[in-house]
Amino acid sequence: MQHFQISRAAQAKPRPRSEDLIFGTVFTDHMFQMDYLEGTGWGHPRITPYEPLVLDPAASVLHYAQAVFDGLKAFRGTDGAIRIFRGPDHAARLNRSCERLCIPTLDPDLVVRSFHELIKLDSDWVPSARGTALYLRPTVIASEAFLGVRPARKFLYFLILSPVGPYYAEGLNPVRILASDKYVRAVEGGLGAAKTSGNYAASLFAAEEAKKQGYAQVLWLDGIHRKYLDEVGTMNIMVRIGDEVITPPLTGTILAGITRDSTLTLLRDWGLKVSERPISIDEVFEQGRNGALSEIWGTGTAAVISPVGELGYKDQRLIIGNGGIGPLTQKLYDAVTAIQYGEAADPHGWMTRV
Repeated sequence: MQHFQISRAAQAKPRPRSEDLIFGTVFTDHMFQMDYLEGTGWGHPRITPYEPLVLDPAASVLHYAQAVFDGLKAFRGTDGAIRIFRGPDHAARLNRSCERLCIPTLDPDLVVRSFHELIKLDSDWVPSARGTALYLRPTVIASEAFLGVRPARKFLYFLILSPVGPYYAEGLNPVRILASDKYVRAVEGGLGAAKTSGNYAASLFAAEEAKKQGYAQVLWLDGIHRKYLDEVGTMNIMVRIGDEVITPPLTGTILAGITRDSTLTLLRDWGLKVSERPISIDEVFEQGRNGALSEIWGTGTAAVISPVGELGYKDQRLIIGNGGIGPLTQKLYDAVTAIQYGEAADPHGWMTRV
């Protein structure tokens, strides 16, 4: 087992109040770092004070975007204990992203250790109020200085922590989303299934256009036919039609969401019919008009469950249900968060105590 070198911060930062937390703007006192050099492998794992990274201007990540990341949360339960939600699954997904970007994979056990050891050191940063959490952002970037299109030979893995409030300032309130057939997020054979920085950069322009029209997020359609649902913003999408819950299949264009998997597991536990199949935007509107479509929600680490109250597409507008939070959407949110905060049984072993 590799030894983690620890250098403590000389001075602690002030802790924000739980009610003042917004998503991703405050960071803890320490970070984790580890280096990769071709021929040597990953080494020098260390916890340091939270600090700027020193990169050569020619670092490959700055020019060719060889970078991947993941995102997960730790929660302070009602019993005061700190638990991480599905840490090993996030470490495994980080490695899948690495493979797609020609980045050397990491020892998943060591990645999980980095989660636990850094949280232990900064444990007093984990907020306790309902709706708050400690967000973990593990990242791998190409740090070799060169100008040439090839996989880098040097990399940096780092982990930073951020106490967070709700992802959306409005909390668990229905959002308005706009389906776009003008812009696409990913195509089969591309990087859609990897959590890489370029995917998010590609989404910004369309998202800003949607916001100008009063929408919170873009509902991405497939890149070939421009009609099948892919993802919504940074989340997976689910649709309830009659007694069936439908979500797009994992065909390489969308991220295999950990919250997506958790949600599908719960739905199946409850005996509901779940289908992972293509569903077109036309089918959604048709089922909405005939009354069979009752709920739409997004799933993701940041927001957990995000209800959709209105869907726009071209010149069409569709109010979902009555525009409020659907009963199954609410049940899912309550069930997932109850497990995360240690308020309910954890039959699938998703929570790991720090």
